[in-house]
Amino acid sequence: MSRIERRFAALKSAGRTGLVTFVTAGDPSPEHVVSLLHGLVASGVDLIELGVPFSDPMADGPVIQHASERAIARGVGLANVLAWIAAFRETDNETPIVLMGYLNPVEMYGYATFAEDAVEAGVDGVLMVDCPLEESHVLQPLKDAGLDQILLASPTTAERRLGRLCEAAAGFLYYVSFNGITGAAQLSTGDIAERVAGIRARSKAPVAVGFGVRDAASAKAIGEFADAVVIGSALVQRLDGATSAEDAVGRAREFLVPIRAALDAR
Repeated sequence: MSRIERRFAALKSAGRTGLVTFVTAGDPSPEHVVSLLHGLVASGVDLIELGVPFSDPMADGPVIQHASERAIARGVGLANVLAWIAAFRETDNETPIVLMGYLNPVEMYGYATFAEDAVEAGVDGVLMVDCPLEESHVLQPLKDAGLDQILLASPTTAERRLGRLCEAAAGFLYYVSFNGITGAAQLSTGDIAERVAGIRARSKAPVAVGFGVRDAASAKAIGEFADAVVIGSALVQRLDGATSAEDAVGRAREFLVPIRAALDAR
């Protein structure tokens, strides 16, 4: 079993909802990335989505866009991201890490070379926002190397296509809770619970729900029907301006511990 499979199997066995968090690699500081990753795990995070900074995002809202801009201004690239994951793996070989971003940096790196280096560093999967299922053949070298391609579904996904996504899902299927960009405040759990229940019944992989989850209350509501909840923009916003590793980890812990507690209190 892969790290992702083991983690979701353990969560299911324990009757717990997974907590997935997104942070942008290199923000708030390149020097603090590894400490922050460990801090996320210590705060109760089950799986980490590590954002690869990119200059022209299509799904990210202003909070994550600005985080990417700050990281790029500090010279952060894909090679840095892989080096930080390798350093994290020196003391944590269990927490799954998914790289989230866009195809261009991987294409520039070279798909085969990236696949080899990512596996060596300890990456478990990739979520390429601009690579739909129909174009996923370009990621075949990554899948051949053992990396999961995390697929996206949304409220507007047609039933026929949704069936294909559920069949092809690996690692977990990411359900976008509303039509829009990350960080928007449009979450309405009543509108998506039935949809997610239907997807879970069909999907080969667990279903994680993200976009719009901002606090303990919204996480707990989503946790009633999802295998995992994903929190990104709200956490990135909390981390903005952290001046040290201790500050960043402290901010993450203060934000995430109540969310973990709310999920476990379901």
